[in-house]
Amino acid sequence: MNKVYPSAEAALAGLVRDGQLIAVGGFGLCGIPEALIDAVLASGARDLTAISNNAGVDNFGLGKLLRSRQIRKMIASYVGENKEFERQYLAGELELEFTPQGTLAEKLRAGGAGIPAFFTRTGVGTVVADGKELREFAGKTYVLEESLLPELSLAKAWKADRAGNLVFRRTARNFNPAVAMAGKTTVVEVEQIVETGSLDPDEIHLPGIYAHRLVLNANPEKRIERRTVRQSEDN
Repeated sequence: MNKVYPSAEAALAGLVRDGQLIAVGGFGLCGIPEALIDAVLASGARDLTAISNNAGVDNFGLGKLLRSRQIRKMIASYVGENKEFERQYLAGELELEFTPQGTLAEKLRAGGAGIPAFFTRTGVGTVVADGKELREFAGKTYVLEESLLPELSLAKAWKADRAGNLVFRRTARNFNPAVAMAGKTTVVEVEQIVETGSLDPDEIHLPGIYAHRLVLNANPEKRIERRTVRQSEDN
């Protein structure tokens, strides 16, 4: 089985549409499926609801789709470092569903595992629990969180074979496995593609059953987050 497509645009052909719920892997600037995001940008699809740990930065990652006004709503756990996101949200032009980071990861993982909902203590007594079912277990209150089942997932991996078995590299694994598991259709951008059967089974982080289409991006842009501090007045 060969799941490799010649380009990101070809890999997304027939999959992207207006009003869609999509999930996008990555954490900060690490493990972002940038070529696939550019292909969504080129598709012109609008009114998207995007699930992602964060919303990219200005003009990179999901920040490009925010700039083009293709995202109507974000489901995320962190939204800093993006001035356009801030502007749209404060102006009432962008919807936001804030979700604690661990809860967001579990909502995706559970969705991919066929679990429709789960109880967690995270968010109890805060706005996160507003309008949700609460239940007591062993004398402690838990909130019911529904799992996420995106119509389309965009993930990033380091290596794949042609059958879609995936290997992630270090911290770039982040949300990518959960995003890939949850998608009804999952497209994965990878830096290396090898022949099926050449990967050691113990090397595989996510089996190919979760990856429906692959696209090679051998030379991705790898940005590094740097801490900037105010210079001392003595210098």
